[in-house]
Amino acid sequence: MTTQDPTSAAMQRWHDLFNRANGRRRVFCVYGGDEPLPPIPNAEAFPENKTGRIENAWQNYRQMLDRRSWIGDDSIPFADVYTGTEIFAHAFGCGVYRHENSNPSARPLITRASQVALLKVPSLDCPPLAVLFEIGDELRRRGGADLIMKIPDIQSPVDIAALIWNKTDFYYAMIDAPEAVHELATKCRQLLTAFCDEWFSRYGRAFIAHYPPYYMPQGLTLSEDEIGCVNREMAEEFFLPHLNALSDHFGGLGIHCCANARHQWDTFLKIRNLRVLNITQGPAVTADAYRFFNEKVIHVHDGQPDGADMPAWIDANAPAAPVLLREVAATREEAIEKCARLREWADGKW
Repeated sequence: MTTQDPTSAAMQRWHDLFNRANGRRRVFCVYGGDEPLPPIPNAEAFPENKTGRIENAWQNYRQMLDRRSWIGDDSIPFADVYTGTEIFAHAFGCGVYRHENSNPSARPLITRASQVALLKVPSLDCPPLAVLFEIGDELRRRGGADLIMKIPDIQSPVDIAALIWNKTDFYYAMIDAPEAVHELATKCRQLLTAFCDEWFSRYGRAFIAHYPPYYMPQGLTLSEDEIGCVNREMAEEFFLPHLNALSDHFGGLGIHCCANARHQWDTFLKIRNLRVLNITQGPAVTADAYRFFNEKVIHVHDGQPDGADMPAWIDANAPAAPVLLREVAATREEAIEKCARLREWADGKW
């Protein structure tokens, strides 16, 4: 019998988790132990230094491959094109703020509803998007067809619209000029859909999520943070139709939400084929999220309940929940020890 290589074995466990096959309800990743993963690129890799971004991504991918040879978790090595949240707003014409030691962000472009009609949906050939494909193509050339790409930092259509439109005016417009908000969000969704269709046609349907870095066999992952600023009725009017359209088109969604959006959890459950959910809040909210969503999504939350042994806590509080558990180790030895314990938990051998 041929022994399956570690990456293929990890991918199979992910596929089992997504398909609820072979009793799989748990996967895990352990970060640290040598270099933090996923690595943070050097500041000089931003914003226009395409060569630096490629070399940085390739170096980090090779490091992940080496780490895969000894780590016993379910992480998948990947290549990252490195972006901030600005890419689609920048494509529409927004200026970009360059942070010294962080990813770039967009500056608002419009302040009035009358300006929305003047905005054209950009071509994928526009420089902010074309460079991402240039970087991706070179990484795929080096790594071959088996290289898994991390998708760029995808914001939801309304989140992109809120970057383009000055936010103070944007939220007033939801009441005073809702048709303009719908029009802009639709244009953002059109660009987002065209970009991701091209991305998946080049690099395959399987990918690593934008945040946190988990493996997706197919679908789309995005950030939905502006939803925390509105009530449920507005969420269902302005946000939900776009999320459902994207989920239908791509075959499921994974959502990251770091907003104070506890009041929108029922709205999230109205998203068709919501597959993965990352809630980034404090420990109490994390605990509530495990219990509230339980078996309905794959849980990938930030912020563990204080003092909890998370494997035991999950088994006691959300035993039916499918989970990616992420932990950190200070040394390689600690990482190996944690992996051995978590493997027994994930494989149901406790």
